[in-house]
Amino acid sequence: MSLYQYAREGDVERIRDALSSERAVVRRRAVELLGELAAPDDQASIDALLRVASDDADDQARAAAVDALAELGGTAVEQLLAAFTGHEAAGAEWVTAHRLAAALDADRPELRIAAVHALAGLDDPSTVPVVVDALSDSDRRVRRRACRACGTIADPRAVPALVDRLTDVSPVRRAAANALGSIGTDAALDPLIDLLGDADESIRRTAAGALGGASTARPVEPLAEALGDPSPVVREAAVYSLLGLLSNAPTERSHAIRDQVVETLRDVDDDGVVNPLVEILSAGQETRQRRNAAWILGRIADPHASAAVEALVAALGDDDAQTARFATTSLAALGGPVVEDRLLDRLDPEYSASVRANAVFVLGRIGGRETLERIESLTDDESPAVRKRAFSAVTALRSGGV
Repeated sequence: MSLYQYAREGDVERIRDALSSERAVVRRRAVELLGELAAPDDQASIDALLRVASDDADDQARAAAVDALAELGGTAVEQLLAAFTGHEAAGAEWVTAHRLAAALDADRPELRIAAVHALAGLDDPSTVPVVVDALSDSDRRVRRRACRACGTIADPRAVPALVDRLTDVSPVRRAAANALGSIGTDAALDPLIDLLGDADESIRRTAAGALGGASTARPVEPLAEALGDPSPVVREAAVYSLLGLLSNAPTERSHAIRDQVVETLRDVDDDGVVNPLVEILSAGQETRQRRNAAWILGRIADPHASAAVEALVAALGDDDAQTARFATTSLAALGGPVVEDRLLDRLDPEYSASVRANAVFVLGRIGGRETLERIESLTDDESPAVRKRAFSAVTALRSGGV
């Protein structure tokens, strides 16, 4: 059985057994899975990871074990520091800026990695200069983790040093780009925008993804331009980031940012925007992204585009009420014969009352003679919600001259 299957079954013990594999790549993957699946108080997994972090012949496996211990939480990191320094762990005494800063001068890079991880978890502004100093560490693994720590802390003081890391090796560059996106100030965003033209596809993708963490409209136009990137993964990252901008927008500026996103996307190739939005609405896991996808589709999709219409119609019965509401208003905004035809299908009794009620709401705004006749038959529907919507729709259609 493979590690993938063990992970699906949550078989932590079998994953631990894989740490004895002769293949470094298997040990690395097993370490990563333990960091994701083991319980924070699983001492057997902590001990196994400590052995890898201390003794494994593969430096990437050692670094991955440090990352996994950090994922498990404070007590695992404390034990790691104790194992590396020879001192006994002493609870909160180990989680102090002074001790961790001293660990950054250790000879072993794994200890420096652990110290950076722990410093990122401290709510202490005095740790920022120490973490920033680690960005110039001689070991690329430490520099990469220091970039991640700066992203976690999100302190603007780290921006100049992070910008310097944008010329580092690719893994460090990507980590620095993500950290700058998390900080999100103008000084942090400008170099990310420049990276959208980088020759390295992975860097362009990272930059496009990181810009979604901004709280201003500044990245909207550059991200819209990235929708024309030759790489599909860059285009997808740009779409997700545009949705992220809508989610992250401060309340007082949300309308302005929404308007700018919509205005900009209307000028972009339709398939380059609509297809990813349809996929997000249909199969996305994040509620806010799906809500924003439903909202945007009603403002930029072609009313004759069956894929967009089908996705919105399917969302009428979404478990999330806000997504269903946005899908309803978007269909009303699109209108047209394709929308009307699909919604007439949703009036059948096989669909839930909420779906039929939402369909009636839209049809009352866009429908013709056939629609009026169908809706009139629903004024005595068994569902109060459908009946209420049907009466309103009939009134609206008749007053509109249908």
